[in-house]
Amino acid sequence: MIRPVPKRYAWGSYSRLQTLFADELPAQMLDDGQPLAEMWFSGHPQSPSRLEAPDGSFTTVPQAIRDHPEAMVGRRVSEQFGPELPFLFKIIAARIPLSLQVHPVDFEARAGFNAQNAQGIAMDAPERSFHDAEAKSEMVVALEPFHASVGFGTIRFMLRNLSMVGHPLASRMVEALTERTMRIGQTPEGFEQADAMMPVSSMVWPDSRRRIFRAFYTAITAPPTDDLQAQLRYASLRVSDPVSRLAFRHALAAAEAFPADPSVLTLLMLNPVSLQEGESVFIPAGTPHAYIHGTAAEIMNNSDNVLRAGMTVKHKDIPRLLHTLNCQPGAPVDPADAQFGDMATRDGNLIVYRPHIDQFMLAYGTTGPHAQAWPVMDRIHRRYGALLRQLTLGRVDQGRNKPRIVLCTHGMVRCSSEQESRVLSAGQAVFVPACEGWVTVESAGDEGESVAGRDGQAGRDGLVGGSFLMATTQV
Repeated sequence: MIRPVPKRYAWGSYSRLQTLFADELPAQMLDDGQPLAEMWFSGHPQSPSRLEAPDGSFTTVPQAIRDHPEAMVGRRVSEQFGPELPFLFKIIAARIPLSLQVHPVDFEARAGFNAQNAQGIAMDAPERSFHDAEAKSEMVVALEPFHASVGFGTIRFMLRNLSMVGHPLASRMVEALTERTMRIGQTPEGFEQADAMMPVSSMVWPDSRRRIFRAFYTAITAPPTDDLQAQLRYASLRVSDPVSRLAFRHALAAAEAFPADPSVLTLLMLNPVSLQEGESVFIPAGTPHAYIHGTAAEIMNNSDNVLRAGMTVKHKDIPRLLHTLNCQPGAPVDPADAQFGDMATRDGNLIVYRPHIDQFMLAYGTTGPHAQAWPVMDRIHRRYGALLRQLTLGRVDQGRNKPRIVLCTHGMVRCSSEQESRVLSAGQAVFVPACEGWVTVESAGDEGESVAGRDGQAGRDGLVGGSFLMATTQV
């Protein structure tokens, strides 16, 4: 078994994770009325998960991998990433919006980590931005309706939104987006400070990206203002476009949580994302984003690096954030669109999410006689119906020679490797080492074994269904 590490932040839920992980949390954490934001299944050195062996002994994930790297993570993973778990897997529950942030690209992560070490900043210091030297891309899969703002929309979209807000700061952002410069090195009057903060790479940016940078900079460096919330609410009443309406809804939610924070206006520049269960979004390093509300699985590089710009009580590192900011407009990336041949449809749902990154991938599935189709499955069937009709799998098999974490998120499931089998109930998870070969996740129980889940009853043939997540690597 692998034990999650609880993380408490002000934006967390008062009940969602406490309910899911009721058997994994100390009693005092269930009854103290404090928010719980994240549960980490982690090999990160600052917050390692514990592994419980069948004999009841404990070790940590990093120690177990150091002791037996090839057996735990496999030869290919160990050779490519070193003796470590190359991903960090979390379940998160956001009650209110959390910080407007960017994760560093590789060279910024290395430079920032080494610089803060040289400055003698303690790893647990609140002003610490870099907790490791790893770049960080991440992927989110909704476990229930989940809202976020991810990456820059088109300039037309930004102007449509910001021009409706009757506030001087929004007007200044519109000016930044519309002031064109025809020569490299030319700066519109009044935006000299913004241009001074651009990274060296901006010398080859198209003018549109420099305009986006200036507008974003204008919002995150503005002084606190008390009248944004009313202006946003008034403007939202006049919005007709559904995507803009969602963007205003996100900005209003952020303004209610952070009433004087001008950075909430940047949410009118970002793509609003509304995910139903099973839907996903991939967030490459350098992409600005903010989570608004909901519960989701999150998987990323084995990194805890965060550069914040606003909507937070934590440390902001605006200069480094601006140096790693990706200002290219683009639609959010859905990593589930690439590989639908891994879907099981006979007695449930299964989607495999493979972003373009070697360190991680994720599978999310339901199994059992009572499994109901997720809304996302309708879209998938319409697009890939002919392919899916050929599939008759009733379980998920993931490749051998990889480290895997399997978490039951609802009901009960049976997780079996070539060497061991275990029934998991909601909130329980196992770490399956690479040396244990293939992994199968299916309904708990069999014809001779009647097992009842927390929420109910065994189905046909004594089977109990449930839902599960499997985190692993792509190499």
